[in-house]
Formats: sequence, C-alpha cells, structure tokens
Amino acid sequence: MTSMPAPIPDQAPIRACTVSRDIQNFDLLIKDMEAELGDGWGDIAFADAPDFLDRPEARDLEFIAVAVGDADEANIAEIGEIVGAATRHDLRVLVIAERLSPIALHQLMRKGADDFVPYPLPEGALHEAIERFGRPRTAPPLPPARPAPADPTRPGLPRSGRDGLVLPVQGLAGGVGASTFAVNLAMELSIEARKSAGRVCLLDLDLQFGSAATYLDLPRKDAVFDLLSGIAAMDGDGFLQALQRYRNAFHVLTAPADILPLGIVGPDEINTLIDMARSQFEFVVIDMPKTLVNWTEAVLNKSHLYFALLELDMRSAENARRVIRVLKSEGLPRERLRFALNRAPGFTDLSGRGRMRRLADSLDIDIGLRLPDCGKAVTKAGDHGQTLAETAARAPLRKEIRMLARSLQDFGTASVAAPQ
Repeated sequence: MTSMPAPIPDQAPIRACTVSRDIQNFDLLIKDMEAELGDGWGDIAFADAPDFLDRPEARDLEFIAVAVGDADEANIAEIGEIVGAATRHDLRVLVIAERLSPIALHQLMRKGADDFVPYPLPEGALHEAIERFGRPRTAPPLPPARPAPADPTRPGLPRSGRDGLVLPVQGLAGGVGASTFAVNLAMELSIEARKSAGRVCLLDLDLQFGSAATYLDLPRKDAVFDLLSGIAAMDGDGFLQALQRYRNAFHVLTAPADILPLGIVGPDEINTLIDMARSQFEFVVIDMPKTLVNWTEAVLNKSHLYFALLELDMRSAENARRVIRVLKSEGLPRERLRFALNRAPGFTDLSGRGRMRRLADSLDIDIGLRLPDCGKAVTKAGDHGQTLAETAARAPLRKEIRMLARSLQDFGTASVAAPQ
C-alpha cells in the first residue's frame, strides 16, 4: 500500500486510492486492493480528500474506493461531498459499505457513486467492480422534452422527470409473508411521502397468484391484461388506466384477473414497465413471483434494494443458498439483496436468536431486517382488505416496516415535487 497524497519516487503508477476514516478498519479491503493493484494504490483520509481531489495527480486515477461504516454516518454529508467532488472530476467512485443504513448508503449513491459493495467484501466483488469500471460509461441521456400540459378535465399522471426508487420484494419460500410486506411497505412509504408530495406505486408482478388485490380489496381490472400484452406500445395514459388508487394513498397495478404464463412478458417489457413507473413515482415497490423467471435478472438490475424474505427454517435456508449461488455464478449484483427474516424471534427468545445467528453465519449473509410475528393482526388486516396502518397501528410488525419506510423516504423522494 502506498501512503497518499505524498508521492514516492520510482513507485508503481497509482491507479486508485481508498478514502476512509482509518483504512486499518478495513483490513480485508487492503488485502483485496493489494491483490488487484499490487503497489499501485494509496489511501487518504476523509479530511485530506477534498484537497487531494483538486490536485493534478488525482486526474490520473482510475477510481476511488470510499470505505464507510456505521460509525461514519454522523459525517455522511461531508463524505457525500467527497463523492460529489470525485464525480465532478470524472472519477469513478466505489462505495465500500459496512453496516451502513439504507438512507446513508443512498445519499452517497445520489451524490454520484457508480457502484457499492458490502463489507466484508464478497469473494471477487472488488475484481468485478474494477472490471465494470474498465468499461466506458454509457452516453448521458438527452434531456427530456417538455411535457404537454395536463388536461384539467380528467385525472392523469403526467411524466414528471422523476427517477423513483425500485424496491422488489421476493419470498424465498411459500408463506414467508412477501406480499404482506410489499403491501404494507407501499402503505408506509405513501404515509411518509406525503411530507414531500411524493407518490408510491405497487406493481404486483406475481402474474399467476398475486394477492395484492385481495389484501387491499381491489378489483382485478381487464386493463391489466391489455397493458401486459402490449407493453411495447404502452404510453402514460395506458399505464394510468391499468392502475388503481388505494384509499387515496398509493397506486396499485394488481395481478391480472386470469392466470397468465409468467413468460407473457420478457426482460425488455419489464424494463419498459419499470422505467415508466420510475418516471412517475418516487417509490416503486414490486411484489415478485416466488419463481425465478427470465425477467428476474432485469428487475434485479433495475432495483436499488432487493428484499428477500425468509423464515427461520431449513427450506428458507436452502432456497437462500441456492439463490446466492445463482447470482454469484451469473455475475449478478447480489450486493443489492437485503435479507429480511419474517416471524423473527423476540428479544427474550435466546434460543431463537441463537438459531438466527447460526442461519446468518451458515449463509454468510447479514439479516438486516427482522420482522416480528404478528399473525393475528396480519390475518385481521387481510380479511378486512386493509393495511396494518389502518387495523393495527401499534403492532410491532407495522412499527418495523414504518421505521424502514422512514429510512427510505429521505433519499427516495424526488427533489422537485409534482402535483398529484
């Protein structure tokens, strides 16, 4: 490792540098940097980074790796300025995140970071990131044309230049509560988004057995089939006609009335559908089918965080292991997965908490979201076609999802609010 910013004569050219509070806290990152770059990298502290990035030698770097942990969250705004400065100098930025909250992580991503990987680094993650940095950036999109004024005589969702947060939810086994989580996350996000005039959309893409319509007591519209069978020709009006509004809180694309083959849409159609939703909503929650289909990869690549729900049993553990293996073998961004344990053991359940730790250790994952068991409250809400916020506002499960929604709200809301 080369100390920065002071140059050392006759050393290898500096290709990259880490930026951290103390690089010794990231010993595995040091080893991976040395394995990938040899002596061709250096380290600078957060306090020295702004001055260094203004120096001519910084222009020769291929990328910087910003290593942050939960202890750095109090200074996340200053670290975000470092990321923004690097981006303005056309430097690639990789965030190395150790136990960083979603809100802090996305603040850095919105400042212009190109990619992030969790710490401890998954095997090969740094190598894959460097390879991606070696590819040319795609050309920036042309500015969108000014939208036509909305017709005041009928409701609509005019394109607004939003760039919504995509949050798919997938159950790793039957009955783990993925749809319940997706529906209630959409509701809690809509409550939080009211503070900034934000909007939320729930897409039920479990095209065969999607239950969002049942949980919310909404009819299944024929317009959903028309939309899915003609996504290539979809426009804003067609998208709007297929949506329904749940209690003036959030919009829902229900599963179709009839059971359809999951292959009725492909990756291109799903990309188009998600792009349309992102352009008009600050948050796009997606209830995924339990089966991995040919467009699951498209959703994963579009996602910001991909919630994978499991329970404390062998079927969930085995399915999680298989999913991780698939993502790794296909080179997909598995760092976007956020594992959520439903019916998690309580604080006093020492045996259950021990099993939870052993599950996480055996899978080499971090179970960052632990959802309490509120079976009766969930059943009551489902039977009444309502969310937990309406039927069991004080339920521990509702409180946990509300805390998550609050952390997502800060970075998911568009900076310019559009009229409802």
